[in-house]
Amino acid sequence: MANTNDVTFEIVEHIGTIDVIDGREEKWTKEVNVVAWNGGKPKIDVRDWNASHDRMSRGITLTEDQAMKMTKALVDRFRARANQEHSTPMRDDYAR
Repeated sequence: MANTNDVTFEIVEHIGTIDVIDGREEKWTKEVNVVAWNGGKPKIDVRDWNASHDRMSRGITLTEDQAMKMTKALVDRFRARANQEHSTPMRDDYAR
């Protein structure tokens, strides 16, 4: 478990990297992880991390239920947009 300015955290699971942020002395990445903050229940977490994962930006944490609702809302949005732009329905496996 790491400690940064009285905030403790443990990255329980790395889900994926969604961007690489260049232009700093050190490479940072925007990641989706499962993180337990201050000994609490692990939550889905989206934020920027430095390479050693000892510094991070502000981010967003979501419970599993909130993350599922957000995923559904985004899939619905992208499906509607694709249907409008291409006038052909997106495949159902898009959300998988």
